[in-house]
Amino acid sequence: MSQDAEVDMKEVELNEMEPEKQPMTGSPSSPASGSLGEKNGMVKVKVPEEDGEADAGTKFTGLSKEELLQVAGTPGWVRTRWALLILFWLGWLGMLAGAIVIIVQAPRCKELPPQEWWHKGGIYRIRALEAFQDSNADGVGDLAGVEQRIDYLSSLKVKGLVIGPIHVNTPDTPADMDLREVDPRFGTKETFTKLLEAAKKKSLKVILDLTPNYRGQMPWFSQETPRSSDFQLKMKAALEFWLEFGVAGIQLEGVEKLNDSQLLVEWKNLTSQYSSDGNARVLIAETGQQDSWQIFSLLNETSADLLVSPYLAGLGQEPSAEKVENAIIEYIQASGEKWPSWSVGGPRTGHMASLVKERLLRLYHMLLFTLPGTPFTNYGDEIGLQELPGQSSAPHMLWNDSVNFGFSSKSLSQSVGGSGGSSSNITVKAQSEDRSSLLSLFRHLSELRGKERSLLHGEFMMLPGVVPDVCIYLRSWDQNKRFLVVLNLAGNSSSVPISHSLLPPEATVELSTDPQRQEGQLALKDLTLKPSEGLLLHFPYVA
Repeated sequence: MSQDAEVDMKEVELNEMEPEKQPMTGSPSSPASGSLGEKNGMVKVKVPEEDGEADAGTKFTGLSKEELLQVAGTPGWVRTRWALLILFWLGWLGMLAGAIVIIVQAPRCKELPPQEWWHKGGIYRIRALEAFQDSNADGVGDLAGVEQRIDYLSSLKVKGLVIGPIHVNTPDTPADMDLREVDPRFGTKETFTKLLEAAKKKSLKVILDLTPNYRGQMPWFSQETPRSSDFQLKMKAALEFWLEFGVAGIQLEGVEKLNDSQLLVEWKNLTSQYSSDGNARVLIAETGQQDSWQIFSLLNETSADLLVSPYLAGLGQEPSAEKVENAIIEYIQASGEKWPSWSVGGPRTGHMASLVKERLLRLYHMLLFTLPGTPFTNYGDEIGLQELPGQSSAPHMLWNDSVNFGFSSKSLSQSVGGSGGSSSNITVKAQSEDRSSLLSLFRHLSELRGKERSLLHGEFMMLPGVVPDVCIYLRSWDQNKRFLVVLNLAGNSSSVPISHSLLPPEATVELSTDPQRQEGQLALKDLTLKPSEGLLLHFPYVA
């Protein structure tokens, strides 16, 4: 390299070198420093650039704006940009088309049917108010007593309570009838107001039974009485008064004795006039008839929202599966477009435990809460309360093991009881602490009935019987969880191989009337039920 040639030198810092690799430092006068400059471990070394490297003044600095615009306008770049733009929009349109296809082909949710509150759960009847809870130690159950038990009633997960009748009624004396006054034995209008307020806080509706002659021989005094204009005016004024007072509906017993369907039409119009969004009022017509054809005739004639009857009591204490199946199908068909209701006992027929065999009591509860329609139960049905032999009055409610089983603190001349035997395990307190009790089963069924769409308003299908004395039906709604109900009415175990195009190979146990039944999946082709067991199974919707 020529000495005259000017060489660019670069500084190389050696500070970061390991100590043993750093050059030894010397004094400024050392000859070894020659062409090297050093200071505190920093050595400057001049390194010549490679031959042919461009001058610093000719380094590449990128294209200018004008040059970029010039290049961007060339035909090649224009075509490339158009191709990329077209590809972008084609991809976007493809994704949009795919989303539309998915939406169109996806199964649509079925429109929910219009439902009022009485369609959405059970109704609990306290007709014999004097036997439910005494609040003032006079030996008579009253309105304040019902208010005291409102937390318990709320725990049953029912939607409404039928209270009374509570009005003044001199038996078989129409002239003394005062439908707008509360019988002093039951309380006052003020105590009734407190009960309504307490029930409202618990989202419970209160229906008032306004049967005129509830203490007499005939609920309407005589066949001629309802035709009296004076009587009709009193009834209309009473309905208006109590609907204005705040009750959620009116119940009337013995409608088969009215002989004038037009009266029910007028009373239904009154409840409709007092209805509003979120506050519908119900009119319930009740009959004591058990004959199916008379009940079907009333179903066709009545304009009430619900017709209640002890229809299922007509099955007998130990019905066959075939009899149960036929009775259910006939009742649903007779109801037509009307909303059905189901009940075993009634105000004059007694409690469920008095009407069916003890071994079938739990099964009947499962039947009530899984059929399409509104289930009605009497106070005490949830614990197995029943009438005692030779006892004409209604059995007192059994709350706990205290005096009079918690019904009243007064010393009563007539013993309190209604269990058909030992009462120690039939009280509300004892059963509330037992997860295998009838009360626990009742609460579970009532809760399911109020929240599962397939049980709320789902389709009903009776499946073909595969073995004697076993009743099987399916409840389903749209894309919601399905429920399969299998009821073994026999007193012995039954093997039930179930196979149907609408059913999967396996289903999950939701609830059983047998407390020993284990949870989990069951193969439907190898299903075995215990004696008198009711089994509620569920499985998911599959498209």
